[in-house]
Amino acid sequence: MNYWQILLIAGAVFLIIEMLTPVLFFLNLALACFITAGASLYTDNSNILITYFVCFSLVFLIFLRPMLLRTKENGKKTGVEEKYLGKIAKVAETVTSTNGVISIYDERWSARSITGEEIPVGEEVRIVRNESLMLFVEKEKWKG
Repeated sequence: MNYWQILLIAGAVFLIIEMLTPVLFFLNLALACFITAGASLYTDNSNILITYFVCFSLVFLIFLRPMLLRTKENGKKTGVEEKYLGKIAKVAETVTSTNGVISIYDERWSARSITGEEIPVGEEVRIVRNESLMLFVEKEKWKG
């Protein structure tokens, strides 16, 4: 197996680890692996390749990671957060703490009651949180 193949595999492993633990650390190592894999096409000297990997890893960790972390912290809300959180929806199937369906913008979403109370079909609810494709709702309190 050539160095470039090993480095590509290592880079892919680092990307998978980054997807499982989004800490913006392993992404830097993956990028360093991919760049070093490109350099390995021009040299087979392992000392040079190790030096490239270490240098690129350090450069990415020192410069790229803080920039990515700032972007993540300042980040805008996700599409679900911006479009649905705080909005009023109608209950399409009775919502409990374990199951239910709501309808908003002519879309059906799995929902759970955040308070644990049973919310019957036709009631209005406010979306207060999301976890992946699950929306958590509470019964809308009438103003007036």
